[in-house]
Amino acid sequence: MSITIKEVARLAGVSPSTVSRTCTNHPSISEQTKEKVRKAMQELGYEPNTPIASPNTKTIGIVLPVSEKDTYENSFFLETMRGISQFCNQKQYFTTFITGASTDEILQCIRQMSKEERLDGIILLYSSRQDPIVDYLYGEGIQFVIIGKADRYIQDTVYIDNDNIQAARDATSYLISLGHTRIAYLGCDSARIFSADRKSGYILALTEQNIPFRPEYYIEIPFIPYEDSEELKKTLSMEERPTAFIANDDIHALVLAHTASQMNLRIPEDLSIVSFNNSIAARLTSPPLTSIDINSRQLGIEAASQIINHIEDPSLLPTKIIVPHHLVERKSCERLRQELYGQCK
Repeated sequence: MSITIKEVARLAGVSPSTVSRTCTNHPSISEQTKEKVRKAMQELGYEPNTPIASPNTKTIGIVLPVSEKDTYENSFFLETMRGISQFCNQKQYFTTFITGASTDEILQCIRQMSKEERLDGIILLYSSRQDPIVDYLYGEGIQFVIIGKADRYIQDTVYIDNDNIQAARDATSYLISLGHTRIAYLGCDSARIFSADRKSGYILALTEQNIPFRPEYYIEIPFIPYEDSEELKKTLSMEERPTAFIANDDIHALVLAHTASQMNLRIPEDLSIVSFNNSIAARLTSPPLTSIDINSRQLGIEAASQIINHIEDPSLLPTKIIVPHHLVERKSCERLRQELYGQCK
């Protein structure tokens, strides 16, 4: 009976896919691991079906979050992918996009591509808590980079991020400097690490100025609504309604501005707004949005640079890179009017 790849993997203490990549001298596998696998192959008398040779694929898989209706409308993903493609093109690496309607669907795609040796590395365009995709990539020894903060395997993971706590702190402090104390926050799913960090920064800035955090001022909308948001209407109808809002991204800010307009509230006279991403939507809406520019394209460039560096030299230590942000002032904010404060009091 012929020896199988699973028997080699069992003896070497690695996964079958690691054995397979060793057979093609894949650069994502360390020399130490390759030696261990080759020793097991020799001991068992295993003969690979393919000769040991360097693969020619040079392909980076770009994993988008589970497909929701707003994913492909969000400028963050478009700009980040632009940065990745720009750098990969210069280095003559191909890119392929991986997405699906569920985590299982994405995992199945990654497994198949990995089995067929069609992936040299992975870039995740998001970071979530307890992500099974990260567990799989780490367990299989597949080289990957996260755009966002790592939730686990932190010492072994390459990630590119903004300081989202400081960014939200800056946005909140800016509104406080304009005299606002009734500041609300419109976020997305807090399972997304960047969103949880921005909430922390928002609360931190309030605490530093002795402004109490009011849970009723924190609204979480996981997906962009195509109709008016009842939660936003409820908050904007409060007797002590907010005079200012921080929106998690420009699209959330547009939903907020639309809802405010439906309620005859003017931007910025009745409600000041600071958003995130500084997309074309922030520049073209009326009034133009004050927005935190997180340099989305640079996040993509850095992610592509790091994944290629680690593919070509797996001995490199995991890198953590923080891309700077800055606030772009436009016309969606103004100093709090005392008569408005009196009306909301």
